[in-house]
Amino acid sequence: MAAKRSGAQSKRARPGELPRPVQEPRNEPPLSLERIVVTAVELLDAQGIDGLTMRRLAERLGSGVMSLYWHVDNKEDVFDLALDKVLEYRGAPEATEPRDWRAEVIHVLEDWRTSMLRHPWSASLLPRRALGPNILGRLELLSRTLSEAGVADADLNVAIWSLWNHVMGSTITRASFELSDDDRAAAQQRLTGLSERYPTIERSRLLLDSDWDGTFRQGLDFLLDGLAPRQ
Repeated sequence: MAAKRSGAQSKRARPGELPRPVQEPRNEPPLSLERIVVTAVELLDAQGIDGLTMRRLAERLGSGVMSLYWHVDNKEDVFDLALDKVLEYRGAPEATEPRDWRAEVIHVLEDWRTSMLRHPWSASLLPRRALGPNILGRLELLSRTLSEAGVADADLNVAIWSLWNHVMGSTITRASFELSDDDRAAAQQRLTGLSERYPTIERSRLLLDSDWDGTFRQGLDFLLDGLAPRQ
């Protein structure tokens, strides 16, 4: 469906006069679905889920609210499209040697996590939305890669949901864990005073561990070791 033309209508010309041209507002680019989605992502990055309203989105686009409805059904539609946009997977870079199944899975999941950390609202939004083509494409690629690696069909869903939970859990924890170094040190100091009750986590210095990327990768290795086909 074509979008309505914006701007004031030309006044009827008097006899002998040429019609006045329509004045387009602000010299904004034409409204399109792609531009709406990109701008919605920018608004979500700046103000979070609660900050996205159709009015604010229209203001950023320099259009009227009703003009948006030529392209999207409602705000829920905008959420779905913005979420799927940031979860787009462009594939692994060309490798100089054949990639094995493990390397492919790691790349897909690390890229997924990186995408959500770049847009922190996406991690809390994903479990509540219908799955769009980009995330479904990731899940299909993971399932096919694991299946071709020898994971039995009976184990495939468990494998996929385990990997999903690892990505989602690590992303949400990283995005919401905002303790400073001083806060961590103070928390560890309190734990040291309780070492008789919590000796193992005090000894491992759990509360000082901020190697988020390393923890994600090593945890992923633990999972993939369990998924490796038995010889």
